[in-house]
Amino acid sequence: MPLVSRPAPARLPEPKRSWYARLRPPQLIALVYFIGILLATAALHLPGVLRPGADMSSVDLLFTATSALTITGLAVSDTGETFTRYGQSILMALFLLGGLGILSFGTLFAFLTGRRVNFSERQHLQAQISGLDTGSVVRLLRTIFTYALGLQLAGALLLAFRFVPQFGLGEGLFQALFHSISAFNNAGFTVVPGGMSQYVSDPLVSLTISALVILGALGFIVQFNVVNWLQRPREHRLTVYSLLTLLTTAALLVVGFLTVLLLEWGNHATLGPLPWHGKLLAAFFQSMTPRSGGFSTVNIESMRSATLLVLIILMYIGGGSGSTGGGIKTSTFAILAGSAWNMVLGRGELIAFGRRVERDNVVRATTVTTLYTLMVMTALFLMLLTNPNIDFTHLLFETVSAAATVGLSMNTTAHINNTGLIILSMLMYLGRIGPLTFAVAFSLRRRQQQGVRYPPERDILVG
Repeated sequence: MPLVSRPAPARLPEPKRSWYARLRPPQLIALVYFIGILLATAALHLPGVLRPGADMSSVDLLFTATSALTITGLAVSDTGETFTRYGQSILMALFLLGGLGILSFGTLFAFLTGRRVNFSERQHLQAQISGLDTGSVVRLLRTIFTYALGLQLAGALLLAFRFVPQFGLGEGLFQALFHSISAFNNAGFTVVPGGMSQYVSDPLVSLTISALVILGALGFIVQFNVVNWLQRPREHRLTVYSLLTLLTTAALLVVGFLTVLLLEWGNHATLGPLPWHGKLLAAFFQSMTPRSGGFSTVNIESMRSATLLVLIILMYIGGGSGSTGGGIKTSTFAILAGSAWNMVLGRGELIAFGRRVERDNVVRATTVTTLYTLMVMTALFLMLLTNPNIDFTHLLFETVSAAATVGLSMNTTAHINNTGLIILSMLMYLGRIGPLTFAVAFSLRRRQQQGVRYPPERDILVG
């Protein structure tokens, strides 16, 4: 029987992928936050946002929009006196968008409209919230929304017990909700008349704000891991990442607390006039806020130089990965410190809690820290050139605060010129998306090396 060749089946044309699907996760994150800043700036230009007589230029509004969306907290003027209730509500919405992530809200919209979230979108979300498993990232996102909103409402309820008697029902509830959202998302904006210094010895306000900031800076992955471990310890264990984040956060809080307490105890411009219990509470609050909180209950400008240096280091380290905090991240710092200790002891591999830390993680931690340091130093150099009349310490503090999206200031922001405000705006943007994310977003794809390996060079002196 003769063989009959069958014609090959016609290949169907591949469906054209949208621009959204063609973007890599870092590119999409960088683009969405950039567009978000432009839209936020436009929203702050709307009529009725500013109070009558408030003087805010377009650069000031760009800076404020960037600070709000990147959940930093730096402000060129008093937020409560400059913005109307309508404008403050826009800022509050920006905190939520910046804290939980613009892409996260896009996926929530997909849920509400019944549209299916495809694999590419799951990858984008996984990169943004540091999800560990692409398959479960949508379920994780849904849990994050419920958990985060629940915590912010609980925080608002606690703060209402202080603000409602002080300001009345309507104003008190708004103040409670605004500061709860601002604290949990590590935004650092405040609209309370007179500032937060009036609550320096108030345990209800100080501890509620502190708890919200710390929870926001830990990251959702760590918190869910802890909750699952507490509920079912036989089925779940604390991951190495969770242990590193929790222990590093606790250690940094203790270091910051002892530093502020000991160095500022007799400083009449900060802790000096307070009773002993007020000093303890204020020292803890000031050790918490560099985690990316941005609130302060004492005058930061009046602190001793040694205290300011410790606060700068704490801001530089920042919060946990996948959290609302900035900085190089606590896990990055822990890996770097562990690697240095390993080198001193002459060990070949980094071991943490009975687990080997992969070399790729060490390289990534080193890369993030290097890029972050170069970013901060470049910005500081430009700030010194463009604002020569401002003290070096003030500019250093302001620059690190912007890069780490903290929002603490030595009363410097209002004195920075427009060029400096634009530099800080770019710094807040890069600090929010992460320098490594930005570098990867605009780097060329790696070309595969086909069987080419170069000989090693061992005669390079380091250190």
